[in-house]
Amino acid sequence: MPHRTPLLVHLLAWAAAIWIAYELLYYEQFKLTGPTLIFDRLSDWSGIPEKPFRLFVAGMEIVAAILVLIPRTQGFGGLFAAGIMGGAIFFHLFTPLGVDPYEDGGKLFQEACFTFAMGLLLAWLRREQLLALLPRRAPLAA
Repeated sequence: MPHRTPLLVHLLAWAAAIWIAYELLYYEQFKLTGPTLIFDRLSDWSGIPEKPFRLFVAGMEIVAAILVLIPRTQGFGGLFAAGIMGGAIFFHLFTPLGVDPYEDGGKLFQEACFTFAMGLLLAWLRREQLLALLPRRAPLAA
């Protein structure tokens, strides 16, 4: 008999997935159209050229947004999005970027933290998908 996902889990997973996709795709308009304050500062600090860095991050975010919207890949997409946002949080906390680069009360940092949490929530809610990706091993003989 197939396993049925409880309605609340299903709804929470889709709410998290929609938030993640919206958040990641909304900011693509800035990443794909030209230099940004964030990537300029990170480029100056790291020495990584701004444009390839910015476009690489944009590409990864687009992939994560797509993965969370496909039911069979939501768990992996949630982990992927959490990884990307973990990187963003790291750069905000441990580089000259800081948590409030736009002097708006740290809105971007707060959104990164919330999206990170939603990615982890989605991965946890869809953990059966993730566990199915692990290799199967025969039990050890006693």
